[in-house]
Amino acid sequence: MRAFSLLFAGALLVSGLSFGAEPPVFEGRRIGTGTYEAAAIFDVNNDGVLDLFSGGFWYPGPGFDRAIKACEPMYQDTYYDDFSNYPLDVNGDGYLDIVTGGWWGMNLSWRENPKGQETEWTTHLVAEVGNVERTLFCDLDGDGVPEVMPVTNPVHIFKLKRDAQGKGAGGFEQFTVAVKGGGGHGAGAGDINGDGRPDLVFAGGWFENPENTYDMNAWVWHPEFEAPMASIPMLVHDVNGDGLADLIIGEAHNYGLYWLEQGKADGKRTWTKHEIETRRSQFHDLQLHDMDNDGKPDLVTGKRYYAHNGHDPGANDPVGLYYYRINGGAFERVTVDYGTPDKHSGAGIYFWVEDVDKNGWKDILAPGKEGLYLFLNQGPAPAPPAK
Repeated sequence: MRAFSLLFAGALLVSGLSFGAEPPVFEGRRIGTGTYEAAAIFDVNNDGVLDLFSGGFWYPGPGFDRAIKACEPMYQDTYYDDFSNYPLDVNGDGYLDIVTGGWWGMNLSWRENPKGQETEWTTHLVAEVGNVERTLFCDLDGDGVPEVMPVTNPVHIFKLKRDAQGKGAGGFEQFTVAVKGGGGHGAGAGDINGDGRPDLVFAGGWFENPENTYDMNAWVWHPEFEAPMASIPMLVHDVNGDGLADLIIGEAHNYGLYWLEQGKADGKRTWTKHEIETRRSQFHDLQLHDMDNDGKPDLVTGKRYYAHNGHDPGANDPVGLYYYRINGGAFERVTVDYGTPDKHSGAGIYFWVEDVDKNGWKDILAPGKEGLYLFLNQGPAPAPPAK
């Protein structure tokens, strides 16, 4: 492993806007050279300290200077068949396991945590569902436990089986929403119509979550927009504060980042496209987090390096990791990292944001074909002393 120290507080601004406050400084460090594209931050061994997990290894905190092998994901072409790393106690033993899925193996699976021991994890098949571009995790039924949705067509929902005490029972119950609609490249979850229930969003429209989530015949398909090759996730968020949920979408395999404004006209729902970014490409994973502690969510994203092995527009442009202040739709870009892939990081297919060092500022764990990087958020740089 190689490590480096990086301080970056530069801000590249969209539309010539200026900041009202100094952006935070990030200290970057390369954790591993493996080319896994998914990662997570959680306490692997229940010692009260957060650890890093990515693909086939985990790195004990707080130093993250040891790589402990967890498994050997399938390798195909330049890809590891491991397109999400979501921590969930599947078997109820008190240790967080990993839920994942992949394109090549065409299945959803979970890796069993060996109770924090430094030995390999056992992988369990959940279901064969076809090519999994990525997996979504969202509490669709409001019981406090997220459901698992591999991005496939037909659309499947996997609900964790739980015992009488509410603990994971080691498996999932499978429900199929539809045989048409959904799937494809692009998916997300959020309350589109304001009824308090998260809906499922796809490249060609959205599925309305009924009062009984598991009444598979009650889901209604609304083909209201087209977003081909969209990011996973497509984010549901009220961008302009008008009380209507909008969509924030990245071009996963092209240039561009934009948002769709929800409106009403003649009693029908409308969607108006607004550009956020046009000169950067391959925004595959998008997340909302408050990165500057102003109490407002920011859009965190970056380039997925060599998503299609150099065949996407902009594939050989510099990689970058960013967050955007939303500002009611007047997005401002802050650059966390930017440069050549031998020394800098993008966002991979499934990155993680969490305050890993407990300093009160959220950090970014960024995997990808350029390696695994951790960016520690130090907050704004101290003001220079008065002269």
